[in-house]
Amino acid sequence: MAKTLRDYSTPAITNVPVEPAINVGDGNFELHTGLNTMVQANQFYGLPSKDANAHLHHFLELCDTMVIKDVAPRSIRLHLFPFSLLEKAKQWFYKEKEAVKMWDKYLAAFLAKFFPMGKTNALRGRILNF
Repeated sequence: MAKTLRDYSTPAITNVPVEPAINVGDGNFELHTGLNTMVQANQFYGLPSKDANAHLHHFLELCDTMVIKDVAPRSIRLHLFPFSLLEKAKQWFYKEKEAVKMWDKYLAAFLAKFFPMGKTNALRGRILNF
């Protein structure tokens, strides 16, 4: 299938490290409160002036510090992600929660919502005019 120009300019999760699909199972595991506190220290509000991609990279960096035996990293991320959001971003998360249940789909939807094409084009224009 041939790619269109839009495919090349739309924010994608290809720059965000992800693993293969996982079985979340019953979600019966405990997250350390210290990790939850670190995630909440850098929350994303969904403001246009904030960088959603940078928020994701910071979030993944924190999540990668924790390993729970027999629990996939995606499951940890999926459970912690709501704690990294506030206000407009948190409202968006709860609207999408039932429709999207896999981590990579959350990433794609998050980037599409909070790092839209207009922002990409504006940044590209600033680079070209440098």
